[in-house]
Amino acid sequence: MSDVSTLDPQQLRAWLQGAANRDAVAFRSLYDATSSKLFGFALRILTKRELAEEVLQESFVAIWNNAGSYQSHLAAPMTWMTTIVRNKAFDLLRRSDVSVEIDGEQFDSEVINALQDPGATPIEALQMSSDAKALAYCMSALEGLHRQVIGLAFFHDLSHSEVAAQMALPIGTVKTWIRRGLERLKTCLTKRERS
Repeated sequence: MSDVSTLDPQQLRAWLQGAANRDAVAFRSLYDATSSKLFGFALRILTKRELAEEVLQESFVAIWNNAGSYQSHLAAPMTWMTTIVRNKAFDLLRRSDVSVEIDGEQFDSEVINALQDPGATPIEALQMSSDAKALAYCMSALEGLHRQVIGLAFFHDLSHSEVAAQMALPIGTVKTWIRRGLERLKTCLTKRERS
């Protein structure tokens, strides 16, 4: 099991290139180095182990099939693979009745982890960490249901109607909570920026 901070983006790029050339050994190395991190990311979104395992498998099939389309100048390897996992997880949420809750206590560290990029320079990493902490702080200040509605809409990429269906709320309520929540977030982030 590798820690994402020890993963060498150059090595990941080489393994992705190998996978693009249908090198099963390179793909296995990529899988061994990244699967635990990507599984953890899927598990944070889906909260159920069996669903996260399903998404991880689908994601690595997609990584194998699309490794040739990876463009290193657009994203770090872990960012590219995490995006695939994220999209597969949200696809699963959309086609199922899985309920997702956002745990306020875990939110801070998970936002920060999701935004960290092993390819970022130290200055970029510091800035992302600072921005993520500010967002996590401001999100945690929202009421639980409001935080959950915003989280589903923006972090889980669900439409207003999908959020309404998921939470069994009227769509007007969802739209109002999102609008008010975003206003509170903006106010909070502005205050933190000034301090």
